[in-house]
Amino acid sequence: MKIVFQRVQKAHVEINSEKVSEIGQGALLLVGFEAEDSETDLEWAAKKVSALRVFGDSDEKMNLSIDDIDGQFLVVSQFTLHASTKKGTRPSFIKSAKPEIAIPLYESFVKILQKKSRKRVETGEFGADMKVHLCNDGPVTILIDTKNKE
Repeated sequence: MKIVFQRVQKAHVEINSEKVSEIGQGALLLVGFEAEDSETDLEWAAKKVSALRVFGDSDEKMNLSIDDIDGQFLVVSQFTLHASTKKGTRPSFIKSAKPEIAIPLYESFVKILQKKSRKRVETGEFGADMKVHLCNDGPVTILIDTKNKE
């Protein structure tokens, strides 16, 4: 499982020019799954993103978590995070989980994140042609890979 964690001032998702989800200050999570991903990966990732201290305190140091700032999450599926560009110029997505595996992983991750963070989690729509709008704050962008937990 790979996650691109982006600290945002605000973000929203549009599908067919209609806004389907929106958050204020918090984190936009772009998530991609592999077939080998497990419940353990989902739990670890949800705990990690909930606890990341990347929001500024009164001294403008990154010491606060999303909970500390009463922030929000927007989770968007993105199978292209597992693209391989080793050969040629056309990316290969062979490592990306197929929808029948990725959809349950995505839905489970959202539920686990809601439980761990005790927050409502906004989402995109799996497999849809989404337009993701964000105001990246900082910018702060962090890559998380459950295959590199240590």
